[in-house]
Amino acid sequence: MGLQPHQENWYVFFALLRVPPEDQDLNFDFFRIKQDSLSKASKKKETKAAARRREAEKSRQTGIILLVVVIVAIIAIAAVVYLHGSSTTSTNTTSGITTFTNPSNKPVILYVNQGNGVVNRTNFPQLLSFAKAQHFNTIFFQIYRSGQLLFSTSDLEYFAEAAGLQNISFFYSLYFTNSSQSIPNSIYNLGEKGINLDMSTLPVSVQSGLLATLKLDLRNGTTAVTSTNLTTTLKPEWLILETYDFAADQQYIHSGIIAAVEPLALNSTQEYVQDVQYSLSNSAGVLVFDYYGLMKTQY
Repeated sequence: MGLQPHQENWYVFFALLRVPPEDQDLNFDFFRIKQDSLSKASKKKETKAAARRREAEKSRQTGIILLVVVIVAIIAIAAVVYLHGSSTTSTNTTSGITTFTNPSNKPVILYVNQGNGVVNRTNFPQLLSFAKAQHFNTIFFQIYRSGQLLFSTSDLEYFAEAAGLQNISFFYSLYFTNSSQSIPNSIYNLGEKGINLDMSTLPVSVQSGLLATLKLDLRNGTTAVTSTNLTTTLKPEWLILETYDFAADQQYIHSGIIAAVEPLALNSTQEYVQDVQYSLSNSAGVLVFDYYGLMKTQY
């Protein structure tokens, strides 16, 4: 059937619009390639992102490990410093703690001189701790000085009781500087283990009188005298000779007296230990004069 002119035009139009099957396949292949390229690009992007996350996670873990190592190192260093400091402190506090040979349990006396350093209720526990750590079994505690009683009756009872609880024999010590001074009547029978008279500057007759009074009035306890006169004839139960010039005074050290050591007159811990041990071995005991000097030297 023949086509009219207008029909021919429409046919040509539709023919031009028609896409051959081969061209369709090419178009589809193009779209598939495009999609594959996009998919691969996306996968590449995801792979890079995952790699970055892995690197970030690895870096974070490495940072945590390093932080832990640093913390452990700091703790270890702090522990070493602390232990070293504790050891140093212990050495300073107990530097005089040396094992003295004292098989007969002789008196090892610490003299507390209130003129060098005041000890009262406030710091008395520290005195007891120090004395106990340094292996002193006796304390001569100055309660009377230059005519003045330094403590009340309740204080004296407290001192004696507190020392007794630490198994330390507690003596009241009286320091006389004038012949008119006398022993206070209120100091007897307050729990003390004895009373010491420190009266070397007084005339011998006055010293003898004070000792006689003490023997009469002290019904329970030990009488003691500390003397700088190394040839004194006084006869208390405990006679302590102040043998502070140790090399020169060794001739006066014997079993009938208690020798004395003064830390401030010495030059080293070794010398202190040597003199204390000599006193314990060759006399009836040893007195260390005084608490202040031993604390200061840290022997």
